[in-house]
Amino acid sequence: MQSTSSNASPLVQFSESLAQIVEQVGRGVVAVHGRRRIPSSGVVWRQGVVVTAAHTLRRDEGIEVTLHDGRTVGATLAGRDAGTDIAVLRLANIDLTPPAVGDARSLKAGHFVLAVARGDDAASHADSGVIGSVGGPWRTWRGGQLDAFVRLDGGLHPGFSGAALADMRGEVVGICTSALARGVGMLIPRATIDRVTEELLTRGRVARPYLGVGTQPVSLSESWVTKMQLASNRGLLVNSLAPDGPAERARVLIGDVLVEIAGDPCGGFDELHAALASAAIGQPMKVALIRGGERVECTITLGERPQRNGCR
Repeated sequence: MQSTSSNASPLVQFSESLAQIVEQVGRGVVAVHGRRRIPSSGVVWRQGVVVTAAHTLRRDEGIEVTLHDGRTVGATLAGRDAGTDIAVLRLANIDLTPPAVGDARSLKAGHFVLAVARGDDAASHADSGVIGSVGGPWRTWRGGQLDAFVRLDGGLHPGFSGAALADMRGEVVGICTSALARGVGMLIPRATIDRVTEELLTRGRVARPYLGVGTQPVSLSESWVTKMQLASNRGLLVNSLAPDGPAERARVLIGDVLVEIAGDPCGGFDELHAALASAAIGQPMKVALIRGGERVECTITLGERPQRNGCR
């Protein structure tokens, strides 16, 4: 005798509900062919617009996407933002319905979620897990701002960067990425995607100020701390300069140690990013450096960060 849905075990009902979520969300998930070998995934975010993980696109032209019905169509890159790892693609004359969306801020550690991707075989692929940890707004190591910190409980399978992450309501709360934290998957929240997508569609880029320096944290000797009355024994060693960048034009040198920015101590990347986040392109910013054992001050006029540049 076959069991009916009314007397099926809770596990069978739960399994069926997961399959329904994957099927429902999967209609709005595409495979993105923007690199060699394994495609990444993307999500239909609005009519004619797909969002994906920027780090998976190895080219700006010749990008294609495979839809849920098996069709493969061309896509145009509207823009990418390395800071938040978001890229936006345009699809011409393609009628697709975006999946229902939810709020990543409703997630809690331990919540069960589903990642829905699309593979090279045009089929939906799914992975399940729990939310590892959550927090408030988070600045990435690339200088972008995520509206919420949501860490998944492990790494992502190949092709799952750009995949939709759905809660148990079947609502997409964002897309997955493996590029913002080492060894674990992270969520790019819906609110961040909405904000960055609008700017990329309008301007083609996200404009952020930068100094034009590559740095690494260093410890300062107690004699330097005492001599210069520093608030911290930490600083940022300048180990590279963007050619003709803001810092180089202000005569900053490789080997200088950045200890203050805009009048506040700068002992690490968080302080540097916080100062730049509240600044504007073209704004003069006073910095204090240690050079040859002496304190040196200069003013750097902030420039616009190039889209592909490792300097801050």
